[in-house]
Amino acid sequence: MKPAPFEYADPHSVDEALAVLARHGDDAKILAGGQSLVPMLNFRLARPAVVVDVNRIGGLDGLTDAEGTLRVGALVRQRRLERWAGDRSPLLATAMSHIGHAAIRNRGTVAGSIVHADPAAELPALLLVLDGVVVARSPAAERSIPASALFQGPLMTSVRADEIVTETRWTLPPATDGWGFHEIARRHGDFALVGAVVVVGLRAGRLERIRVALFGAGPTALRMPAVERALLGQSAAVAAFREAAEEATRELDAATDLHATAGYRRAVAATLMARALADAAGRARDQAA
Repeated sequence: MKPAPFEYADPHSVDEALAVLARHGDDAKILAGGQSLVPMLNFRLARPAVVVDVNRIGGLDGLTDAEGTLRVGALVRQRRLERWAGDRSPLLATAMSHIGHAAIRNRGTVAGSIVHADPAAELPALLLVLDGVVVARSPAAERSIPASALFQGPLMTSVRADEIVTETRWTLPPATDGWGFHEIARRHGDFALVGAVVVVGLRAGRLERIRVALFGAGPTALRMPAVERALLGQSAAVAAFREAAEEATRELDAATDLHATAGYRRAVAATLMARALADAAGRARDQAA
């Protein structure tokens, strides 16, 4: 299929883009990498009156790491972050390699995937685990939206129609922390049926810091505070990981669709979470050795 007719806007500054959004509101869609928007346009799942192409706006392609905070501009492509992470953040490098295929990551933007908010996407869960923030600018002000307040439902975020995301910010874990990442997909490059991301820090063999998130297991990417509370201060034992994961996933609001049942997603979420926790604890122990 072809998209429904739309106007095309080509702003060269954030202010120009904001002016277009102010005029059109919910009838405008921002185009960055286009890996989510263009298929939706072609299938006519999205029918905006105007598409606002932000690719020629300067200053949105920065990628910097200072004092443990990673700042990723809105036009940074996923492949660029993957390459940056190669020898700096094995968690990010591993997770990024699971996003679609290289051709998709070459065009898709980090911010675009996050704001698209697909429940099965890796980047929203990573933003949750790394205590990330989305910076959004409107004609009136700029605000920082914590990941915990960003995701509201499938393909829904708290970014307003008159706002443009200018960057995302990520808190990189200490080098001594361990990490775990697992997902199940039908084929490499497909959206995950279920996935789990974990970061932990150990002190004297006990969990001093712990962050856990799931994707593909609910209407949004999910931070798992019940697991974090249950394990904080506990010894890093596989049996404890399995018990906490099974308890936390028992009541997950998972969906049944043509790919998997809700029961399957809950069972797999528990298994992947326990494995990611064990991997993270093992890596943390190795760092301390």
